Amino acid sequence: MKLQRMNRRALALGALAVSGALALTACGSDETGGNTGGDSSNTAAAGNIKCDDASGQVLADGSSAQKNAVDAWVKQFSAACKVEINYKAGGSGAGVTAFTQGQVPFAGSDSALKPDEVEASKKICSGGQGIDLPMVGGPIAVGYNVPGVDKLVLDSATIAKIFDSKITNWNDPAIAKLNPDAKLPNLKIQAFHRSDESGTTDNFTKYLIATAKKDFPYEGGKAWQAKGGQSAPQSSGVAAQVKQTAGAIGYFELSYAKDGIKTVAIDTGAAEPVEATVDNATKAIADAKIVGTGKDLALELNYATKADGAYPMVLVTYEIACDKGNKADTLPAVKAFLRYAASEDGQKILAENDYAPMPDDIIAKVRTTVESLS
Repeated sequence: MKLQRMNRRALALGALAVSGALALTACGSDETGGNTGGDSSNTAAAGNIKCDDASGQVLADGSSAQKNAVDAWVKQFSAACKVEINYKAGGSGAGVTAFTQGQVPFAGSDSALKPDEVEASKKICSGGQGIDLPMVGGPIAVGYNVPGVDKLVLDSATIAKIFDSKITNWNDPAIAKLNPDAKLPNLKIQAFHRSDESGTTDNFTKYLIATAKKDFPYEGGKAWQAKGGQSAPQSSGVAAQVKQTAGAIGYFELSYAKDGIKTVAIDTGAAEPVEATVDNATKAIADAKIVGTGKDLALELNYATKADGAYPMVLVTYEIACDKGNKADTLPAVKAFLRYAASEDGQKILAENDYAPMPDDIIAKVRTTVESLS
């Protein structure tokens, strides 16, 4: 088997050499002095990344939830294709605004484009519009810092009351009822939410609205609406506050629950409380439905699932791009990068970084749509 793989690799390298020679004969060397038969116009050796004629720099902005995933993609992609992807991660709201104003060729958002945002995108997508491409999934973890409490179970109603300042102390009877074996301290709860507009906030509040509307009477959205609490910018900021503040609780993607931050298990009504894990998030995302039209692949998530082992507080991060009318100077690089992100290798990296890969049927549609971008 190993010998067969070596033979296949040798044949592939030979094919690359031939095609590279043909490319040089037809086009000559590129303007940057690079070899167009190497990283450009061919499948790069590193991770089988197809670079095509991608080159230069690409500025992007958006969801901080997917920043760790994008960083992992960029590391592999840039090494193979010599393209610099600068992802600012200023939050979903900032990313969508930058995209609809034509400042970036693609953006990341934890929420699908709203009708007015689609309409705005038509001004910068010549003959087309912005579309949602689901690329990254994962659980929104509720992280906490309560000295002496290593395991904590909460349900949606209790979480809603905590983040709406209706439950203000860790030894509250509602929390004690869900955690009969825990030694809950007489300690004030410090609830942290996002200060910037965020798709993480949007999905977090969608979960609370879907499962505990009576205790969370808000419309939801990217901007925080509930009463009280403290704020911090981006997921990294909320996680940092939780880590350093005794009595703190906050919400952020599982990839930010590092360095000793403990996460809440959710009592969904299933046989057992469900932990925030990649596998448990994938079980919930697999129940999603595609509700976008045309090439738009926006998903509808089932936040109220009670299936065993399905972690309901999930988000899906979309890459937003023009279906048609992309700028000629950035299209090759954007298309190559999104192709890699949606590839088997790109999706595999997600699980290695505490994100959930997209289900097979969804990512197959994403790959087809990426190839059609123009």
